[in-house]
Amino acid sequence: MTVSETRKVRIGLIGAGDIAGAHVAGYRRNPDTVEFAAIADPVRANAEKRRGDDEGVRIYADYRDMIAAGGLDAVDICLPHHLHADAVIAAADAGLHVLCEKPLCLSLDEAAAITAAVERNGVTVMCAHNQLFQPAVAAAKELVESGALGRVFEVRTTDSFYNDFTVESMGWRAQAATAGGGELIDTGYHPLYLLQHFAGGTPVEVAAMLSRHRLEFMEGEDSAQVLVRYDNGVVGHVTTSWAYEPAVGTEKFSLVGEKGSLSSDGTTLISRVRGEEPVTTTFEPVHEFAAEVAHFAECILEGRRPIQTHVEGIDVLGVILAAYESATTGSIAAVRAVENPAAV
Repeated sequence: MTVSETRKVRIGLIGAGDIAGAHVAGYRRNPDTVEFAAIADPVRANAEKRRGDDEGVRIYADYRDMIAAGGLDAVDICLPHHLHADAVIAAADAGLHVLCEKPLCLSLDEAAAITAAVERNGVTVMCAHNQLFQPAVAAAKELVESGALGRVFEVRTTDSFYNDFTVESMGWRAQAATAGGGELIDTGYHPLYLLQHFAGGTPVEVAAMLSRHRLEFMEGEDSAQVLVRYDNGVVGHVTTSWAYEPAVGTEKFSLVGEKGSLSSDGTTLISRVRGEEPVTTTFEPVHEFAAEVAHFAECILEGRRPIQTHVEGIDVLGVILAAYESATTGSIAAVRAVENPAAV
């Protein structure tokens, strides 16, 4: 696929909710490679809020009209979960690249349809996994890939906080039909893609326990504990919650390998190689969404594969679906593969 002659990726934003504000801030911080060209949202006031003073950004009530109008190279999907798959497929079939907020979609059937759309149109779909752009995460990944810690045995990731949702403020997230589940498929998606990033394999089986500790008005869980085994032997453990803040000293991520270990609170990275002194590195924070948008634009302009595509997004979805099955049956559940997309 080609991009505009200006060598900027012309992006159309689909959905003007809260998370869209972070994405727009990412566009503004990348003026050399990104053009914020259009926005689609049925509530015009929301679209105008995201557009700000930039009258050159076209506004549409329906993203299908925005796509049909042309003048775009890519779309950025910031819709409620249950609307993701249709928007991804519509954009791909129009020859547009896609940046999609998590989760990519809600079912393996949707995942197969997305895969088929990507393959028949030759577009790039990047999952908007913003935490991968934290400097501590990037440094830890580089250390693992250097072989300094040897073969990876175990990875742990945590993403928990005290969520002050009310029945009114929670909106579509309170219903399983629109959210796809509870906290695990929402905030829990973050520690799961971090787990995937460090484990470096394909997830094969899952054991999970889900809880509704505090947010009783939800249909789904507000907390989850998940164990994942990968095909390369790595075992991962995720703790995630909207019900509570983690105990003091809880790591955001940690990893144990045959030669040593690492751990991080998200800002500081501590690495230990057996027989050597520990190394502690502290990183300055970055605007994760600006880094994410920059990476997406560069990959489109240079024809490179993004850090995580729909493939990894589907792997994470597979873990979540298996976790829901495991919690329901009380047994270890297999991570099911997507059916042959050629048949979709």
